[in-house]
Amino acid sequence: MALSPAAAIARTAIGIIGNVISFFLFLSPVPTFRKVVKWKSTREFSGVPYVVMLFNSLLWVYYGLPIAVQPNAILVATINGVGCVLEIVYIATFLFYANSKERKKMLILLGAVLSLVALIVVLTMVMASRSKRIIIVGILCVVVNVAMYASPLTIMRKVIQAKSVKYMPFSLSFTYFLNGLIWSTYACIGLDKFLLISNGSGAFLGACQLIIYAKYYGGIHPEDQKDKIKQGIHLGKGGQKVCGADGDVENGATKHDLEITHAFSVET
Repeated sequence: MALSPAAAIARTAIGIIGNVISFFLFLSPVPTFRKVVKWKSTREFSGVPYVVMLFNSLLWVYYGLPIAVQPNAILVATINGVGCVLEIVYIATFLFYANSKERKKMLILLGAVLSLVALIVVLTMVMASRSKRIIIVGILCVVVNVAMYASPLTIMRKVIQAKSVKYMPFSLSFTYFLNGLIWSTYACIGLDKFLLISNGSGAFLGACQLIIYAKYYGGIHPEDQKDKIKQGIHLGKGGQKVCGADGDVENGATKHDLEITHAFSVET
């Protein structure tokens, strides 16, 4: 259905805002990779989520291309194109610093994902009309997004169990919510049900994270409580807090930092 000039302008403006917000979400793994470069090792970090994010972005790029699938979602394709570039940079960095076992596993997974995307593109372009492509690719995008929601749900569960928001920063939770809300509005104006389902779910989860954050803000994480007790014992004996060679506290939150990064996926 053709949009009125006013609706088209409003949708474009909202889409541009969504592009800006999504861009910052795509940058959220940067702190993790700064650590990887600093350590010259991936340590316990996993590269799998970045391959999954690349898969997600590639599908949305295909979905948003006017000449391929959806004729009225070019801004979805542009931001996810940027996301693809950033995810490739993250993956390349991971591969450079990973050990041989992790590198081999990542290359196999990456090859499988790229092959699957190529297969989807070829089959839908050759065997399906545009209307059917919108449905097929739209459903695939929604399914991948729903699968990715396991990460924020895991973080929310940990926050509730620990009664602490240490591993769920407010800024990312708010941005995650705002991203879903903006793109849901964009989808509503263009009557795009697949984009609406994906981002509406993201906005809902973001709102849940904000509610949980408000409830447990100020709580002390059990690990911090233990650290304070140990620190008190050490200081009482004239000891000092043990730190790693890079100045970080040993047995720190590096694993949790990674989980935070993966919790905030971009749905567009």
